Amino acid sequence: MEISIVSPVYNAEKIIPELVLRLNDVLKEISNQYEIILVEDCGSDNSWDVIKEICSENKNIKGIKLSRNFGQHYAITAGLDNAVGKWVIVMDCDLQDRPEEIPALYKKALEGNEIVLARRLNRTDGTLKKMSSTIFYGTLSYLTGTFQDPSVANFGIYSHKVINALKLLREPIRYFPTMVKWVGFKKTFINVEHGNRFEGATSYNWKKLFKLGLDIILANSDKPIRLIVKTGLLISLASFTIGIIFLIKYFLHQITVPGFTSLMVSIWFIGGLILFVLGLIGLYIGKIFEGVKNRPIYITDLKLNFNS
Repeated sequence: MEISIVSPVYNAEKIIPELVLRLNDVLKEISNQYEIILVEDCGSDNSWDVIKEICSENKNIKGIKLSRNFGQHYAITAGLDNAVGKWVIVMDCDLQDRPEEIPALYKKALEGNEIVLARRLNRTDGTLKKMSSTIFYGTLSYLTGTFQDPSVANFGIYSHKVINALKLLREPIRYFPTMVKWVGFKKTFINVEHGNRFEGATSYNWKKLFKLGLDIILANSDKPIRLIVKTGLLISLASFTIGIIFLIKYFLHQITVPGFTSLMVSIWFIGGLILFVLGLIGLYIGKIFEGVKNRPIYITDLKLNFNS
């Protein structure tokens, strides 16, 4: 098998036929040995029925239905675990990742690159989506200590060597781009045209972006704890300095009435900081609790056109 396509599907029943049509047209120009793996993440529409129909007509199309909604990056993992191609392409199903860019990715990979990522220079998203992405990736870059490029997402081609390395990463919190960054290997980028969304709207709202960002930070970085340690040291230094100043004033008889307001403000400030620190530590402990359960990353309900 030369090429495997892995695409997570969520509420995309109207998009799937167009996606498969364009993928078939492009892939036939590269090789007859290809597979298109559509991973249905248990959406609320009839996406699985559409996948079943297409799979019955074309054995190159393979379907995986998860037992419940696990999330985009878990669906990607399910597809990667079943991909057998020498090269694996990961792409979203909404056609903003244009199938017509695949030949350029494949050509660049054959030049000796293990990973070729698509860089979207001119994104077609709305202003609000661009703004949320900029904030999301900027915050993520700072708190994880790694550069997160907002113009690069999941779309790219990966050698099977890279995929095998990614399969070894079985942590319960999944975020495909950071996992790719962690495994290493020779990597390059090509500029691609960012397509318009074929139908519907993105399922990522502010709440989901916040949860995803928090999970990624807690799973990949201890920087929030280190920032709190620094904050604690600064507060301790400031308190010590203020204490010395007030002590000097006391001996100089410059303090006659203790300050009730400053006392209350200090108590509330320190109390709030303590609760915040305890809450953050609790979040890390919660993620450790999730990990030690050793539950499967995802559960497959049905599979179509796989040999086993």
